[in-house]
Amino acid sequence: MVNAFVIRAAQVFDGERAHHDLPVLVRDGMIERVGGPVPDLPVVGSPGTLLPGLIDMHTHLCGDGGSGALDRLAGYTEDELDDVIERALRVQLAAGVTSVRDLGDRRYATLRWRGRRALPTIVAAGPPITSRGGHCWNMGGEASGADELRAAVAERAERGVDVVKVMASGGGMTPGTDILACQFTLAELRLVVEEAHAAGLPVTAHAHGTPSVEQAVAAGVDGIEHCSCLTPAGIRMSDELAAAIAARGITVCPTLGAIGEMTPPPALKEFLERTGSTIRDRIGQVVRMAEAGVRIVSGGDSGISPGKPHGMLAASVEWLVDGGIPAEAALASATSLAAEVAGLARKGRIRPGFDADLLLVDGDPLRDITTLARPAGVWLAGARVR
Repeated sequence: MVNAFVIRAAQVFDGERAHHDLPVLVRDGMIERVGGPVPDLPVVGSPGTLLPGLIDMHTHLCGDGGSGALDRLAGYTEDELDDVIERALRVQLAAGVTSVRDLGDRRYATLRWRGRRALPTIVAAGPPITSRGGHCWNMGGEASGADELRAAVAERAERGVDVVKVMASGGGMTPGTDILACQFTLAELRLVVEEAHAAGLPVTAHAHGTPSVEQAVAAGVDGIEHCSCLTPAGIRMSDELAAAIAARGITVCPTLGAIGEMTPPPALKEFLERTGSTIRDRIGQVVRMAEAGVRIVSGGDSGISPGKPHGMLAASVEWLVDGGIPAEAALASATSLAAEVAGLARKGRIRPGFDADLLLVDGDPLRDITTLARPAGVWLAGARVR
């Protein structure tokens, strides 16, 4: 069995920048060498571009991508839930996504899928910590008051999660919650952060309303999901808030992107219609954050609805480029920077000693970002899976 080969693409994006005529030697699942003479080994040639495998920084593997995906979670048997997770992982892999960060499952279901051969690497949060009846309460993470919040963080640490997710605001997918309002006090949110950090775990906060974004910054979170900065008057983010997020080194995953005509959930649809806000406003706000120096990573919020299916990460990257973010930075948001934020030390770059998780596309995504959605080859730990 051949366990070594060379990929010789017209272009290599190494996670930060593009190179030409840069053969990549893969051996025993690792990248052994980049550049230099081509040894006498099987060669995969391509006129396209070789990239690190993509990393979806915001997915819900328990969601099947259909209408009401999250509403069905509480009714699944364990076997049914495993079937949904496995299908999600295989769809992600076929799209060139070789690692995922799951930011909300049902009762730690994704943790038992970590380390499975021939499937994407999983960074898992388990069920998000939420208020009583709060956003995604049916995932099993409700907590109220200081004692319950301490216990919630301790439970996640004992279970071995990789990151703590907390719902700082309501969400559009959970009827009865307020997307503009905070779900916890500042003291409570700060307690979650302090307890998680003491356990060696980073914290990322779901935050739609501007008050919840401001609260997350003040609480010292490591990341903010969505960071939509919604106000009764529309999408509003001050320069001072963007600068504060950047200065504190907080990473934002804006969860941009959709496939086809996406129908917003009722609460978000009402907000958009009432304020006259559009997706262009939202993309512009994300670009402003990037221009202020905020670290942006890409995640699709995949699995929650027909417009947000698994395997749609390329659309998230495409929307960044569509808004004016340089293609190199947009690609890094789903490769090298994503790996750094997720704690995946040997992924996200094409370098000697890194895992041979690789994506080959026909074309040049630096000139035409839509080619990212058309994988020609996918390797996971050096094994070709597409």
